[in-house]
Amino acid sequence: MTLPPEAGASPPPSDPEGLEAQLRVFAAEIGGLYRAQKERAEQLESALGALKTAYRETIRSFAFVVEAKDAYTGQHLERCRAYGVALMEELGVADEHPDAEYGFLLHDAGKIGVPERILSKPGPLTAAEWRIMRTHPVIGCQMLENIPFMTTAAEIVRCHHEMFDGSGYPEHLRGEEIPLPARAFSIVDAFDAMTTDRPYRPAMPAERAAAELDRMAGSQFDPEVVAVFLPLIERLPSPSLG
Repeated sequence: MTLPPEAGASPPPSDPEGLEAQLRVFAAEIGGLYRAQKERAEQLESALGALKTAYRETIRSFAFVVEAKDAYTGQHLERCRAYGVALMEELGVADEHPDAEYGFLLHDAGKIGVPERILSKPGPLTAAEWRIMRTHPVIGCQMLENIPFMTTAAEIVRCHHEMFDGSGYPEHLRGEEIPLPARAFSIVDAFDAMTTDRPYRPAMPAERAAAELDRMAGSQFDPEVVAVFLPLIERLPSPSLG
């Protein structure tokens, strides 16, 4: 005598081998979709990387054009970018400010709005000329502030002459009122300036430049950021200028 199935129980599959074959086909299809999606993701990542490189090279070209008369500028800009990115990574905030490197490159872009007679003046500037010169951070910020994804870059450009004790310009910001990427940039900018030959003086040894940064920590520079940068000096990357 055949007993009826229990109430609510599903009947056993009529063709277990057929169901297994269907599952294998389904698994193969899922595997194929996964591989295709992974390949597309890798292609997109590669394309985005190429776009970022092209974008950075365009920014570099523009930055170099702004100060094309100064043979020192191109190398200075690229060193500041490389050192600044390294310091941001050491501070653990590089991922939060992916456009910071563009601000490092474009920090003096606002000089395009300063008359050539002032930029090229061989002697000291007058008080009136200094007032004009000190507008370049604001001009540079205005050039960038409406560009999507350039918020940090614009802040660096606007604040790169601010000082930790409030004695800088254009807004006399003090301490943490100055955005962290701008505080970091001011340190690498000064370090590169001190350790590079100039027409009016030879380069300082890195040890002396480090001592100067330490001396000015708390006045011109953020002392906490200086404390992070000093041990980094021996490991600073060699920037590519190609």
